[in-house]
Amino acid sequence: MTQKGRKKTASVASLNTVNLLKTNGKAKKSAAKPAATAKPASKKTAALKPASNSKPASNSSAKVSPQKKSPAKASPAKASGESLYGFPPYENERFTDFAGDAKAAREYEAGLEKARAEFGEEYPSIIAGEKVFRNEKLKSVNPSRHAEIIGLFQKNGTQDAKAAVEAAAAAFETWKNVPAPQRAKVLVKAAALMRKRKHEFSAVMTLEVAKNWAEADADTAEAIDFLEFYAREAMRYAEPQPIVASPDWMGETNEAFFIPLGVVAVLPPWNFPLAILAGMTTAAIVTGNTVVLKPSPDAMRIAYKFFELMDEAGLPNGVLNFLTGGADVGETMVEHPKTRMIAFTGSKAVGLHINEMAAKMEPGQKWIKRVIAEMGGKDAIIVDSEADLDLAAAGVSASAFGFSGQKCSACSRAIIDEKVYDEFISKLLERAVKIKVDEAATNPDMSAVSGKRAFRKIAEYIELGKLQGRLILGGKSDMSKGYFIEPTIFADVDANARIA
Repeated sequence: MTQKGRKKTASVASLNTVNLLKTNGKAKKSAAKPAATAKPASKKTAALKPASNSKPASNSSAKVSPQKKSPAKASPAKASGESLYGFPPYENERFTDFAGDAKAAREYEAGLEKARAEFGEEYPSIIAGEKVFRNEKLKSVNPSRHAEIIGLFQKNGTQDAKAAVEAAAAAFETWKNVPAPQRAKVLVKAAALMRKRKHEFSAVMTLEVAKNWAEADADTAEAIDFLEFYAREAMRYAEPQPIVASPDWMGETNEAFFIPLGVVAVLPPWNFPLAILAGMTTAAIVTGNTVVLKPSPDAMRIAYKFFELMDEAGLPNGVLNFLTGGADVGETMVEHPKTRMIAFTGSKAVGLHINEMAAKMEPGQKWIKRVIAEMGGKDAIIVDSEADLDLAAAGVSASAFGFSGQKCSACSRAIIDEKVYDEFISKLLERAVKIKVDEAATNPDMSAVSGKRAFRKIAEYIELGKLQGRLILGGKSDMSKGYFIEPTIFADVDANARIA
């Protein structure tokens, strides 16, 4: 429907749908732009020897900063990389041009074959370096072919979660005293190993969460960036930080020192299952903290592959513990009195629940817990009458339908000046109808959504959209083989509609 009042709306639906809204252009003008990014651990102890003059770290303060945003734009990294401990200057990992690099394309295909050869294998949980197996198992499946089982994982429970936190707390007593340069070297070694096998990591994501080659390659590149960047930043923050410069005649110097907190519970999402996981986990570890990691049930295989990488890079037992399970495991990790911090990326509802739980003091808890929670977004692109409509249509299409729109930065609504509304819709449709949808391994423009729950939620949302807007593209779904939903666009959406 088209609203007759001052503002009109259309919509590019949520996830892989777009809702288009029409405006009379009286708002502040803007160019088209987004409004809103199995070998087990060997028997190791914390063998990275603490410096003889290092001071024991207390639990009163820390520098742990797991940010989702790419470290590419952070300014201090290059300077610190040049000046500290002999690491080369920081540089972003380059994306792979598969169209122009036949060798890389062959390596990616080989990575897919290697991952397929491992289908159906069982993987343990790891607590203090020990393998843990349970009677009940969790399945990770290929969203493009849901009959294919990526791997079997342990259904851990609350007792496992408690044991993992205790193991991390015990390892912290040694790890906190390991000098920052030695901790950083573990990350740099892990980055080198991941860079050498980057197409293997990317291929696992293609099969486990249905990312096409470019999306998966970017995910792996960002994970490498986090490893390299946080290694350098940890050394910078290990140095005394000046606070206020005092005049010489006052005879005093003020400095701040960052020290580790303790056990960090890391709860990453499935949509950036390597980059965000790596960022949150390694930011904690390289600054002297220890981690209990519970990945999303939709992305357990890539998480275990990351655990194996950190183990190979020399991380001592207990510094990183790996669990798989349901909400009861995550809640136990959050509530445990020895958990000092929670790093979470996911839904608003779960993020608020975590904040609520973390705010409650548990028996035996000494410190107030800290929470870093990145939650969902509802993003718009505004197209005014002076915008380059071809560029705007390209931007909306790429933002809305890249990775099936399954990211917090995806465009789920476009607000368009009524003067160019019809022309913009025509250009958007011209692009959207060309989007190739297929199994992720074939490297299409768009593939399956993450799983059955996401499929049903999106399908229900599309049915609602048919009542609240004019369906001009897509709307069909099919889960007979994989969890596939067509690119979907609704026009003439009222600004107050639920899908707007």
